[in-house]
Amino acid sequence: MGIMPRKFYARGTVKVARELLGKSLVRKTGKKTISGIITETEAYRYKDDPASHAFRGMTERNKAMFGQVGRAYVYFTYGMYYCVNVVAKGEKHEAGAVLIRALMPKKGIDIMIKNRKTNEISNLTNGPGKLTQALDINKKQYGVDLAKKSELYIVNGLDFGKKIITDKRVGIKNGVDKLWNFKIEV
Repeated sequence: MGIMPRKFYARGTVKVARELLGKSLVRKTGKKTISGIITETEAYRYKDDPASHAFRGMTERNKAMFGQVGRAYVYFTYGMYYCVNVVAKGEKHEAGAVLIRALMPKKGIDIMIKNRKTNEISNLTNGPGKLTQALDINKKQYGVDLAKKSELYIVNGLDFGKKIITDKRVGIKNGVDKLWNFKIEV
């Protein structure tokens, strides 16, 4: 269960999005550890992706997408939720990130229940805003290096091979033709 190395993220964003499935997102808060298996992701690239935050160029909000791969890109959306991404891009693209859309809770479920104020395990981390709330991820984790052991990182996990479902990305108006949503049934 080693930490995913930086070179893992220095490849095509879409490829990384697929291959993050089955890995574990780990959140350390003090002496407590919370984690879950990544079960759904979405790829967002640059100029060829009108749904991407990077599409119109670098801003203060999205500058992480243009930076070092393996770093967290956390943003606030709908005036109430945070979403967590990992910067991933190959040499052909100046920007890119993978949105972590869902997790299967594994460790620290009692903390997740408290953070989400629900006892429904199936409802704890089954959406990008829910999982950040459950794992207490917010703007403070913007730019955190996920390729080293810190307050937030990703470790190797399960191999799901051909059990991956590919679909359209969720909740976007542009770039709807791109089948860059990936999930595994758990």
